[in-house]
Amino acid sequence: MPLTVSILDQSIAAAGRPQGQAIRDTIALARHCEALGYHRFWVSEHHNHPTIVGSAPEILIAAIAATTRRIRVGSAGVMLPHYSAYKVAEQFRVLDAIAPGRIDLGLGRAPGSDGRTAFALNPLANERPDQFPSDVRDIQCWLAGEPLPEGHPFRAVQAYPQGETVPEVWILGSSDFGARVGAHFGLPYSFAWFFTDGRGGQQALDLYRSTYRPSPRHPAPRAGICVWALAADTAEEAQYHFTPRARWRLFRDRGIFLPLESPEEAAAHAYTDMERERIEEMRRNAFVGTGPEVGERIRDLARRLALDEIAIVTWAHDEGARHRSYELLARELLPA
Repeated sequence: MPLTVSILDQSIAAAGRPQGQAIRDTIALARHCEALGYHRFWVSEHHNHPTIVGSAPEILIAAIAATTRRIRVGSAGVMLPHYSAYKVAEQFRVLDAIAPGRIDLGLGRAPGSDGRTAFALNPLANERPDQFPSDVRDIQCWLAGEPLPEGHPFRAVQAYPQGETVPEVWILGSSDFGARVGAHFGLPYSFAWFFTDGRGGQQALDLYRSTYRPSPRHPAPRAGICVWALAADTAEEAQYHFTPRARWRLFRDRGIFLPLESPEEAAAHAYTDMERERIEEMRRNAFVGTGPEVGERIRDLARRLALDEIAIVTWAHDEGARHRSYELLARELLPA
């Protein structure tokens, strides 16, 4: 089967623009990617983060679902330990009513924030991650209108509105844990390749496939990853727009999170020799270049990992450059 290609957007705050513009840009990008023919458009969840300001994916999904017609829309992901599993099921039943048959619920166990913020979201932040597998089970039952296990204290509770379609549940992760959960429940699994620069990805995918337990909805494993990529009409232009991302990562590695600067601002800083070496290393390893160059690297990675699906996340200070990147990659990766 052909590779399915989708989008992850993180609502990145750009220096010099209101943070709310990042949310509006995400909604506009979803419509653009639908017109280009991408399969899914996912949004992330982060908290107390001055760069990644998409803090409420369930609200953003509703806005996107209401202004698109074909593309699947979902979360990558809802960080489940922050919430009641029942409330998440209700939210996604409502979303499915807005866009029947087009909603995805990607679930993650990571906090998407720092420890203090995790406790601000849920006073039981230390305990909730251990309940992730049972919460995944409960959510699946509530979404599908199926009974919870015998003896479950909430067996009589239903999630409304019910309907003829059911959101598609994915397990997301950047470690073996998510792979094990996805395999246990017979659910699709996506590895956050861009979080780790691929470290641990092959092992997680191998574990997922080797321990997979078929489910009625997914009799075979469905494995995907998410990569960071940026394409432009020339390699020089692509590297120009990549410069703010490279500088941001330098600061991220020191625990400093800043809005994404313009390419001119990022290039104008005085870098140490060590910083310049690190930036050059990032340039060599990143999926950055012309459409054909980046497209071939993505196809090669998908072949090597035997992927069913790949999601692409792109940051650029210039929103037009981001739209152009997805146009160029659509030419390379989507069916004609």
